[in-house]
Amino acid sequence: MATNVYIASAEGFSGKSTIALGVLDAFSRAGERVGIFRPVSRSGTEPDYVLQTLLAHDTADLAYADCVGVTYDDVRDDPEAALSTIVQRYKQVEARCSAMVILGTDYTDVSAATELAYNARIAANLGAPVLLVINGRDTRTATEALGVTSARTPEQLGHVVHLAVPEILHERAELLAIAVNRADEDTLDQIRRTVRHTLADQLGLPSLPVWAVPDDAILVAPSVADVQATLGADLLRGDPTRLSRPVTALVIAGMSAVNALDHFVDGAVVIIAGDRTELLLATVLADQSGTFPSLAAIALNGGFELPGVIGRLLDGVTSTLPILQTGHDTYQTAVRVMGARGRVTADSTVRYDRAVALFERSIDRGELLQALDVSRPAVVTPLMFEYGLIERARTHHKTIVLPEGGDDRILRAAAIALSRGIADLIILGDESQVRSRALELGADIAAAQVISPFDPALVERFAAEYARIRQRKGVTLDQAADTITDVSYFGTMMVQAGIADGMVSGAAHTTAQTIRPAFEIIKTRPGVSVVSSVFLMALADRVLVYGDCAVIPDPTAQQLAEIAISSAATARAFGIEPRVAMLSYSTGSSGTGADVDKVRMATELVRAAEPSLAVDGPLQYDAATDAAVARTKLPDSQVAGRATVFIFPDLNTGNNTYKAVQRSAGAVAMGPVLQGLNKPINDLSRGALVEDIVQTIALTAIQATFGAGDA
Repeated sequence: MATNVYIASAEGFSGKSTIALGVLDAFSRAGERVGIFRPVSRSGTEPDYVLQTLLAHDTADLAYADCVGVTYDDVRDDPEAALSTIVQRYKQVEARCSAMVILGTDYTDVSAATELAYNARIAANLGAPVLLVINGRDTRTATEALGVTSARTPEQLGHVVHLAVPEILHERAELLAIAVNRADEDTLDQIRRTVRHTLADQLGLPSLPVWAVPDDAILVAPSVADVQATLGADLLRGDPTRLSRPVTALVIAGMSAVNALDHFVDGAVVIIAGDRTELLLATVLADQSGTFPSLAAIALNGGFELPGVIGRLLDGVTSTLPILQTGHDTYQTAVRVMGARGRVTADSTVRYDRAVALFERSIDRGELLQALDVSRPAVVTPLMFEYGLIERARTHHKTIVLPEGGDDRILRAAAIALSRGIADLIILGDESQVRSRALELGADIAAAQVISPFDPALVERFAAEYARIRQRKGVTLDQAADTITDVSYFGTMMVQAGIADGMVSGAAHTTAQTIRPAFEIIKTRPGVSVVSSVFLMALADRVLVYGDCAVIPDPTAQQLAEIAISSAATARAFGIEPRVAMLSYSTGSSGTGADVDKVRMATELVRAAEPSLAVDGPLQYDAATDAAVARTKLPDSQVAGRATVFIFPDLNTGNNTYKAVQRSAGAVAMGPVLQGLNKPINDLSRGALVEDIVQTIALTAIQATFGAGDA
């Protein structure tokens, strides 16, 4: 029987899908094969977007149709028959999973006082403890606009708990914990105390976990895409990447342009009648000027066609501001915009990352898994390893500089890293441009420092230091001043000066452009003559270290030994016990030739330098990783068959092998992680995805904690 949890709420719009995403993520990072089940779906014909969102992040690879129990109509027609069907369909899914997240009803398709009780009946029949989500916002008596409404007081929340919990217990369901979602951030401690008091003194439940998740205005605000869908509007022009931006205000521009401009605020949708073209032009120019607030979008209402001459005029303006066109009148447009709701959907990666980060900060993952009796697994999945990296990185609070502030992927990754507390960040670029673009993308980088590589004080300071470092190469102060305004050099100088603890670059620069400044400025650690690299290869059940796959084309025996020693230290820093396999086309003493002799010599050099390190070679890959092969070829080896660190004899072999394993075995390749430098500088692939950048920031922060040569 799978470990399971039933996530239910006492009313609608509690944001329990956000809690479900967090629980799903916690299960996944604990190594569970997680399934999703929706006992009662919104509709039998239209897809349930909440279920689709959860299935986009499950680890059991389930089909949508398998994860639905019944519809609201089925429950209304015959509750008992519906319950029987729910149990039957659930058991079919549960048999394929080790953990199940079950999401209760939404209070949207039916309004009944018994809905919570019916959810409790379902939970009891599925044998699933209930995680009860309480809405921290007063959505019943207060008007909600653009996701914003007034907060409930701790006393009001205690009263809701007092009414809801008995309904669950009456149906013989087990209550696991209570999560107050969208709570007032200023009263979180008081909310937890009040709810615990209600549980202990009024309901006789003194030991239940109680969590409070603060309201996040950006998470609940509708995006421009949500507003577009609510209006049924067309995107007349503008950058589609700006459709993900949250909408936090509404402005109805019904006056002259001179007066309307004073009412603009950041994140606003500006409603303009389609025949007020002078207001349209003024609004586009205001958003583009940089001297007015950055708008979310324009909504042209009334169904008027844009005059051709105005279209030609806009064609000559390099504005990316989305312009939506709808046939509704001004009143209808305003009402629909104000009523638009933000929601986490399968394709809203920004919202998903923000929701998971909020869950991580607010709910004790260890306490949750302990309550669900989830034991520590023997295997290490990619998700588990990534979670461990992030946990270790956020513990030490390092500062990482990102030189490529003009790249959208960097801005999105920065927002995720900041929201998850992975590191403090410095982003290089023109501050107004960087922050404006981040706003357009819906990426919250408010907590990051944004510094220009042309900052006069820093340019003067860095130029003097770079000229001193490179004086033997004949570099003058003027030449140094020209060089260090290059973002790669400027970022490296920030690390050298101690302003940042490490640097991540390469999304828009070559490897040479990224690491050449490090060779010139940071230089290698004492006793290390070469900078090398490793990839952390996260397979389905373990993480291996591959080196060197990115830097040294044809290492000598001495260099190969240094790569092995550095790679073992890197493995140790990332929580991997190093057992080093020196790879070749021959195992043990069976083969001869220059290439295998080089590996044999390198192995002896490693043993001499690090007598306590488990190392063996030459080894073929199968002998290094397969216990059965190892027993045949090298039965007395401490490394053969159980190697964790694989040292390739040359770049050609290493680079091709890591890519073959990545593509053929579905491994997650994290890196390259540079090793041997005095301070951590890491290079990204120019095809790096946002999640790759987030991982590399975490890796670099850990290196900065343990030393670039030791990690």
